[in-house]
Amino acid sequence: MKMIIRIARFKILSLMLLLVTAGTLMSCSKGGHDTPTPVTPVKPPPTDGYKDPAAYGTPFTGVPDTKDIIMYEVNIRAFSKDANFKGVLSRLDSIKALGVNVIWLMPIYPVGQVNAVKPLGSPYAVKDYNAVNPDFGTLDDLRNIVSEAHKRNMSVILDWVADHTSPDNAWTANKSWYQQNASGALIPPPGTNYADVVALNYNSSEMRTAMIRAMKYWVLTANVDGYRCDYADPIPTDFWKQSLDTLKKFTDRKLIFLSEGSKQEQFTAGFQMNYGFSFYSTLKDIFAGKQAPSNLFTTNTAENNTLAAGGAKLRYSTNHDVTLSDGSTVDIYNGKQGALAAFVLAAYMNGVPLIYDGQEVGSSKEINYFANDPIDWITNPDMVAEYKKIIAFRTGSEAVKSGTMTVYNNADIIAFEKKSGTDDVLILVNARNSVINFSIPTNLQNTSWTNGLTKTDLTLTDQYTFQPYGYLVLKKK
Repeated sequence: MKMIIRIARFKILSLMLLLVTAGTLMSCSKGGHDTPTPVTPVKPPPTDGYKDPAAYGTPFTGVPDTKDIIMYEVNIRAFSKDANFKGVLSRLDSIKALGVNVIWLMPIYPVGQVNAVKPLGSPYAVKDYNAVNPDFGTLDDLRNIVSEAHKRNMSVILDWVADHTSPDNAWTANKSWYQQNASGALIPPPGTNYADVVALNYNSSEMRTAMIRAMKYWVLTANVDGYRCDYADPIPTDFWKQSLDTLKKFTDRKLIFLSEGSKQEQFTAGFQMNYGFSFYSTLKDIFAGKQAPSNLFTTNTAENNTLAAGGAKLRYSTNHDVTLSDGSTVDIYNGKQGALAAFVLAAYMNGVPLIYDGQEVGSSKEINYFANDPIDWITNPDMVAEYKKIIAFRTGSEAVKSGTMTVYNNADIIAFEKKSGTDDVLILVNARNSVINFSIPTNLQNTSWTNGLTKTDLTLTDQYTFQPYGYLVLKKK
């Protein structure tokens, strides 16, 4: 029996050997030394080995809804004498005391040195999207800011510069990632003459992938809560949708996305907010006597008509660009009282209010974000106290945040009423640098209110006298 089995096995093995030999001869006769066609399915090409970085920390659960945001922009170079992360950390309690719940850090990345703006270069000329500017500190220092802000119930978002990089960014080794002229040289963003940055090419899928990975990096590695996206309008909307959709796949996180842009389709792409450029321009012109106060309502309506459901405009009386180009708030709005009046309008009419880097102390300094330019924090404590009151009232008023608005047109006073349920608020702001006797609208005469900032009661009659740039924030009794 065993002998028969061995003979059978020998015959089978001999037959298999003949078949293999014949197959090999046929293969050689067709193509010399070509590799035989495999009989198993072809495997997909290997990936580039990318993996998301490990998540650091615990996702923050206190990220506010858009309508509830009070945002503070930090220019790290001006925020302390040390001009670094530790200087920001030391003032987190002061930011919180204002009533802020979202901190926006201006770019925290290494700054390019090629054609750099003197003396320190522009923070918007990014040399490395995946590193921390060593002048500011370390990744652990940044993590500490985020962690300590979260403990104080404040979110932290980073400034993201997606339009361009510095010429000495390592990405420039991939020329196809950048826009080029006819000679093949990298060019600045079209329509600009910037010498310290070169424009990225959004026709490059490889560049898009690298950009999205870099955006994911900081959410995971530093536990930040979103991005303010710089110079967003020139960038294709489909990239914003691609990138924000990717970030929203982190379903354990609620992320904030602010566009420095004005396109309506940015909301469809995933942004909750974009900029109220026109509102600021009109506000500035009104305080300069170049436009009628009633024009602010026209601008407000026009901007709101571009919003998608749930979207909001960022409203500001200053920011890092404004301070550099137009001066401080006390310059633009003719003094401390004018600066406060302008902020009331920015914070209360519609949208998300922004405070910029020391705005609350009423400094007359034009902060240069290309240099270390520290703020004097002990200036004007009376202004700081007033900013706190203005912000606190907004935080506690659903009418201010999301109520329906009734406008009372006047040549000098910007007057509007906002209602949400039983919450009824009346805002009256003198937009003139002179005493104004305001005729109270008939339907508001003999009505009783509480001053939301001083907590005193007031009954409106037929007239009210406003001091230069005076204002009233009233809550219906």
